Amino acid sequence: MNTQIRISAKALGELALPSFCPRCFWIKLHLNNKLPFQIFPGIFSSIDSYTKNMVQTFFDTNGKFPNWLNGLGELKGYKSPPHHTRFNVLDHDNNVLLTGTPDGVFIRSDDSHIIIDYKTAKYTTTQDKLLPMYEVQLNSYAVIGERCGLNPVSDLALIYMEPITDRVALFDKGNHREAGFAMGFKAYVHKIGLNLGSIQPLLAKVRDVYEQDSLPVGCLGCNDCQLLDGMINMANASRNL
Repeated sequence: MNTQIRISAKALGELALPSFCPRCFWIKLHLNNKLPFQIFPGIFSSIDSYTKNMVQTFFDTNGKFPNWLNGLGELKGYKSPPHHTRFNVLDHDNNVLLTGTPDGVFIRSDDSHIIIDYKTAKYTTTQDKLLPMYEVQLNSYAVIGERCGLNPVSDLALIYMEPITDRVALFDKGNHREAGFAMGFKAYVHKIGLNLGSIQPLLAKVRDVYEQDSLPVGCLGCNDCQLLDGMINMANASRNL
């Protein structure tokens, strides 16, 4: 318990996935999530940042939010999301520092807050296999927010920004530009239930996994475990050459 563990809201959400692998999670915890060969495409960060700026600019210009956010109810303003260095909370029982940065914080007419996260992806009625992770991620933001100036948090939502790539868009002359082309996005609001009590047990599980003296057994069929074993076997074989 002497070592403080720092974990992001999204990383904590991995514990809720059906495919959760204790072995992979243990490795990531002990490497501070600095894994080799990891490259995150910067385009998604650029789209998220552009979306946030578009929403805030629309409100600053028109005094209201765009119609595609009507699913969030009556909104009267927004707050710029705090940086993760200021948006965190320490679970003293397990010495785990939970951090994160929400994509958006909107203010309702009753002065409560809605925390949202943008996802550049297709929206389906069945959602995707990552939804349990997103539920933990947003509820983690709510737990942090209630202690870091966003009290009370009354709602959570995912805003799926689905690229419009159908044939109509292909033949729309407005999408063809001198220097390239334009791509539109259609928004879908997906509410996430508030469940603040679900976060502390997950932080305790983080400590339990971290404190294991040896590498835990991996999840059956875990692709990352198979790749790791392949690299280990390759390294061992090269030593015997």
